[in-house]
Amino acid sequence: MTNNDQLIINKVLKGNTNAFSELINTYKDLVFSLAVKITKNREEAEEISQDTFVKAYKNLSKFKGDSKFSTWLYRITYHTCLDALKKNKKHTNSFELNEITLNQIQTTDNALQTLERKERAKIMDRCLLQLPEEERSILWLFYYKELSLREIIEVTSLSEANIKVKLHRGRKKLLTIVKDTFEPETIAHYGRK
Repeated sequence: MTNNDQLIINKVLKGNTNAFSELINTYKDLVFSLAVKITKNREEAEEISQDTFVKAYKNLSKFKGDSKFSTWLYRITYHTCLDALKKNKKHTNSFELNEITLNQIQTTDNALQTLERKERAKIMDRCLLQLPEEERSILWLFYYKELSLREIIEVTSLSEANIKVKLHRGRKKLLTIVKDTFEPETIAHYGRK
């Protein structure tokens, strides 16, 4: 957490409710992007973002500074998204995982690493959307937001072992999706040195 965040939090806790808008302006894009990644719905993500900041404001006195403010906010966002998805029950994903050899994973990894960054981001975004919400959000937090395992544990309230399993499974599913989405010749071409 930055010193600036703590100063703003102290102002809010002392009664300056307008200071909270500074935190909203700082973190609104992070909250919204996580909500969109989990829900796959911009309108729902906007509503979740609002709910997240309302919850954060109401519970600001419970924030002890043991973690970064952004991690605490991610946790609220993550759980608000899960609650919204449970209510809607529209987003049920079933996915059959084919066996993947370590060599296939490595070949796909090598192929993706050689794609241009922009192209890779588009591919990964499209493929990530096909994963179940929980795995998609954990992969997104780990790879895109570069949160540590400890921070993801704080955000999701899952155990370290559970996070590692979900990262492993999510990565395997993602690689299967990438492999099935793009022509094998394309992957093979990019995999050449």
